[in-house]
Order: sequence, then structure tokens, then C-alpha cells
Amino acid sequence: REALDRGIATVYQDLAVVPLMPVWRNFFLGNEVRKGLRMDIPFMRTTAKQELLDMGIDLRDVDQPIGTLSGGERQCVAISRAVHFGAKVLILDEPTAALGVKQSGVVLRYIINARERGLGVIFITHNPHHAFPVGDRFVILNRGRLMGDWRKGEISRDELITQMSGGA
Repeated sequence: REALDRGIATVYQDLAVVPLMPVWRNFFLGNEVRKGLRMDIPFMRTTAKQELLDMGIDLRDVDQPIGTLSGGERQCVAISRAVHFGAKVLILDEPTAALGVKQSGVVLRYIINARERGLGVIFITHNPHHAFPVGDRFVILNRGRLMGDWRKGEISRDELITQMSGGA
């Protein structure tokens, strides 16, 4: 909560969603909007749909259970949710680890969208093919020790692969 209050949101690879609840309920889970004693369901549905559209996510129906979405779509809902609730910095922990090629591409596109909206993005990954297209700077750690720190123009993708696989 303290990190969120300071604008830092983390999206984990194993998303904390309730699969049988609708997308909009998961979007507002723990942050429900009330009108008097009742939840303002029309407002939350509309807001969730609009926030997802603003991130480039066009879901057919925000009333569908979030469990029916692909892994990539669920990751994108989590990113959009973090942005809506005031994140200035997103920490993404292996968001593409359990996804196929197509869904990974969708998530990478949303990461770029978040960055273009002015958010700081920390993308933790073991996959240089995912890191290189979206990264501006690359930091490699090995058991907590700094192994290297490069700006995009200072390292090629092949060099990054070599460094991520242990160097020489």
C-alpha cells in the first residue's frame, strides 16, 4: 500500500486475479467505487472499459470473467489497472514468462504504450529478445551483483544476449 501511495505499482507474472469475477470487478478489486452504501457498478464498468481502451485494449465485454481472457490480455488489464490507480512507475516481473509468442508481443506493445504515456517502466526478464525492443537501458544482475549497465546505443542485441548468458 505504501508503494502504491507513492506511485509505484508491481505487476507479477502470476497475476492476482479472481478468474470467475468479471474484468471490471478485477480492475477495481480492493478499490471499489461507492455511491452511498452501494457499489457504483455502471461507473466502474464504464471506467474499466475506457481505461483499457486508452491503453489500446479493446475487450468485447468487461462483464466477461477475467479467466476467459488470454494470459496477455490479463497482463494488460493489470498494467492498465496500475496506471488508472496512479502508478508513476511500473515494475513488471517476468510479464511474458508464461506467454506464447503472439501474447508476448501484445504485452510488449502495452509496455511501450505505458512508457509513451510517461510512466517509468522497470521490466524484469530473462529474455533478451523481449528486453531489447522495449528497453532504453539494460542492467544485468547476477545473484544481486551488478554485472553491467548499458544504454541502448551502447550495446547490441547480440552483446546483450552474451552478457545475459554469463558473458565470455
